[in-house]
Amino acid sequence: MSADFNPTDPFSLFRQLWQNSTPPGAQPFLPPMSEEEIERKQAELRVVESWLTMNLGMVAMQIKTLDMQKAALAALTPKTDK
Repeated sequence: MSADFNPTDPFSLFRQLWQNSTPPGAQPFLPPMSEEEIERKQAELRVVESWLTMNLGMVAMQIKTLDMQKAALAALTPKTDK
C-alpha cells in the first residue's frame, strides 16, 4: 500500500484505485468545457440515438411478424371441440 492509504477511511482504497486507473488529464465525470467538445459529444450521441431507434424499429417489426405468424397458425389449425 502507498502512503495515501488510511485504514480508518473506508473509501481510501477505492479512491486510490480510482486515481491510479484514471489517466492524467482525464476527467470522466466533468462536463466538456469547449464548444467543439460539446458539439462532438452531441454528434456522437445522435449517432447512438439513431442506431437505437433503428434497432427498436427492427424489434417492433419482428414482434409484428411473429404476431402475424401466430395468427396464421391459429387460423390454419383445426379446432377440436371437446
